[in-house]
Amino acid sequence: MTYAFMIEPQHYIPLDNDEELIEKCQEWGLLSGKATKLKTFYYKGNGLNTPCTIIGYVDHMAAVIQLDNEQKHCIHPSYLKEMQASSYNVRPVTAAETDKANEPLDVSRTEDTAHAVTASVDVDAISDSDDIPSDLNDMDIDVGESHSGLKGDPDGLVEEYVGPQGGTSSEAKPKAKTASKAKSVKIDLPEGKVKMTAVVKEFTTVPNHFSDNDDEVIVYEGVAITEPDHVELGEAWSSHSATMKKQELEVGDVLTFEAKIIKKKLTRNPVPYKINNPSKIQKQV
Repeated sequence: MTYAFMIEPQHYIPLDNDEELIEKCQEWGLLSGKATKLKTFYYKGNGLNTPCTIIGYVDHMAAVIQLDNEQKHCIHPSYLKEMQASSYNVRPVTAAETDKANEPLDVSRTEDTAHAVTASVDVDAISDSDDIPSDLNDMDIDVGESHSGLKGDPDGLVEEYVGPQGGTSSEAKPKAKTASKAKSVKIDLPEGKVKMTAVVKEFTTVPNHFSDNDDEVIVYEGVAITEPDHVELGEAWSSHSATMKKQELEVGDVLTFEAKIIKKKLTRNPVPYKINNPSKIQKQV
């Protein structure tokens, strides 16, 4: 049986092993910080109450699950967490509702915030266009981390208007900010895990509008891919996850590791790349 309400991801980051999956579930609050084993998760939306498997994620806003019919579905981790409660209300689906579920999907009504998923699933396709101004390429399009990004104009996207200065009205012109952004050189990032090196620059937090607590992150400098090809990246960031906390890192530590690198700007910070699922972490002495 095929479910019409499913939101299938165009592409997503798979969680390749139990260690990565447990770490991500802990980050989302689906497992406790001390958990060492996975548990069975259930999808209880649209009248269903069926086991599901977490197979990856699109971004911080969208986990990817797979149901027993092998359909993939994007869902907000907090919503999936609510479904695990035994008190979560699941009423039997009626025949009329079944017919309605098979009608064309109204994305604006889906409970999984499909608009957030579709806005973030293909950021690279937007940023790769040569026809888009460089300032727009520098915008953080990821909905989960930047929907309030224009507050206070942190990215310099709004022009400063200078009123008449004692001359004629023709002198009142919009004045663009002098610090124009040069178009950055495009770097083709590898799709899989690569060997990398980085230096811990700082520890900080960024707002998480879907949680009572801010997200802890690490900012790195001197970031470079060392294998298969040497590529200098500059600055990048990662979640200060349980795996990273075990390393007891300090500012200035030089690290080598294997990870996936993606183009994803840190909220309210000019750090353009994110390091995902680092493993085989070593501190250079």
